[in-house]
Amino acid sequence: MVGDGHRTTGTPLRAAREDMGVPPGVWKGKGLSAVGLAAGDTVGERQAELLLGEGRHPDADRIDRELLAQGESPARARRATVLGRPIEHNASPKTQKAKERTPWLAMDLVFRPPPTAHIAWALTDDGTRLVLESCQDVARDKTLAWLEGSVAQIRWGSDGKHRKPIRDGLIVAVFRHYESRAAESKPLLHDHAVISIRARRPDGTWGNLSADTVLAHIVAADCLYTLLFMEEVSARLGWAWEPREVAPGRRPVMEIAGIDRRLIGWQSTRRQQIEAALSVLTDQYEKRQGHLPGEKVGYALACQAADQTRPPKRTELLSLTELRTRWRASAIRAFGACTVYRLAQRARAAAAAVWARVRPVVDIVLAAVDTVAVVYVMRGAFKRHHLLAEARRYLSYVLRGRPHEPGLDERIVQMVVDDFTRPVGRGLAVTADLRALYPRDTDDQAVLRPLTRNRMLPLYARARRAAGALSARVQAVRRSERPGSRARPHTVAVPGASRSGPRLSRTDRKAGRGQEQQQETDVAALEQTLSTIEAVSLMAVSLQDGLRERDVAHRLRQRPAPATPAPSHTPPPGVQPAPGLPPSGGLT
Repeated sequence: MVGDGHRTTGTPLRAAREDMGVPPGVWKGKGLSAVGLAAGDTVGERQAELLLGEGRHPDADRIDRELLAQGESPARARRATVLGRPIEHNASPKTQKAKERTPWLAMDLVFRPPPTAHIAWALTDDGTRLVLESCQDVARDKTLAWLEGSVAQIRWGSDGKHRKPIRDGLIVAVFRHYESRAAESKPLLHDHAVISIRARRPDGTWGNLSADTVLAHIVAADCLYTLLFMEEVSARLGWAWEPREVAPGRRPVMEIAGIDRRLIGWQSTRRQQIEAALSVLTDQYEKRQGHLPGEKVGYALACQAADQTRPPKRTELLSLTELRTRWRASAIRAFGACTVYRLAQRARAAAAAVWARVRPVVDIVLAAVDTVAVVYVMRGAFKRHHLLAEARRYLSYVLRGRPHEPGLDERIVQMVVDDFTRPVGRGLAVTADLRALYPRDTDDQAVLRPLTRNRMLPLYARARRAAGALSARVQAVRRSERPGSRARPHTVAVPGASRSGPRLSRTDRKAGRGQEQQQETDVAALEQTLSTIEAVSLMAVSLQDGLRERDVAHRLRQRPAPATPAPSHTPPPGVQPAPGLPPSGGLT
């Protein structure tokens, strides 16, 4: 509640917050009405102590006084303020495994933008800083709304076997912090969303959230938050995004285009400390076991490296204005004033180059094939939330900050589940259906095996190769077939469109064949129209080129060539002129 600062005994919370320069926490979530709170209210110290520390009503003191005045016993008055089961139940000798249980009353979810967003937030002007903070608010609130509306479940019964959606919503306390725990203070805009584990069942009684359900969807929530934050930044500031490879063969990270990459190293000193300690731990593990650590072991070693290198908390008291002044001076000393003061200008110029070469249109079939290939290679057997996370990553890579059609990620996942997967085992897990990916060429169904079993490549690099092979296969089939004879029409989703395109189904599915024929006719007509437009455009370009050549020849006959070459047009940094057209413009 006071950032990473120290709060001495007897110091009021408001005074400690002001000394550390952090804003007060606020309540979020639709479940606040059940306890008499409203979204946007300031988180009080006693409220947090009661709800997040004891699992009781945030206004339990007043309720206790009223019940005691009515003649209730202290035990009954206290029990009336407990939301669900009291934490004293865990210490009861009658409880199974009483000594092993620890009260778990909240979950801390950290919402942190990409590194270049921290840099832009710390080094640009106050107007841009406020816009980035607003983008953070919108992306965080929408992600929390998705968690409470589509993920959160309440559990009850023996071992929590009964689970249903929660009645009202979540109760969340959000605290904003500004800096990292590095030895030298560095910018790190992030929010701690402390979710109370208490929620109401459909019948109105209180119980505990299904923590494993929420934690299973954390990666999907993270991908949704990143996608929404990118869209907000692009819509409000006009910036674009591009993937950055952190390590060879690993997943890329989306960063703001045009921001000097050297500033990432300046900002990520804490990461550099962790990576240095992680390399030592990895070498020790390889010597003991004889092989490199896998994904789970690597994550455990990274957590161990973070604990070993965790510095003590900062004791110097600085406000946000003082921190921003210090950060800007540090960046100027390291990279020069031009790098810092022209940061927003270069981001806008780079965005123009990105939008000139990237077409923000999603082909749902290719998106589904890419998603199932990556998840299949990475995991083998998987569940729906794994596909949802990868589909959102795909949208962030393709759209580069452009808005996506609402529900597009769910449509991609549903197509994967319906058309490209088959059940495996007795649980809810599925795996890729290679016969659906290769419906006619059974000899080529083993194309993924040499790609997935190449141990010389990292796992994600193998997944990208498999996705590229399958996508090339789909495009080759499309080129070889005529539009009128296509049995599986592909759907294209345009960002921001109000309509939803048709979803594919299995070719052998009997129901809905009439609708599929109508879809085929629509797609054939659309492709015929596009072909006509393309042909007309090519004719217009040829005509324009002919007129330009004739005009140039006429000028050469009228006057001699100049003795010195004329200065050529220089495009902005990062902007390349379109091939076949003059740098100053032309027919497009």
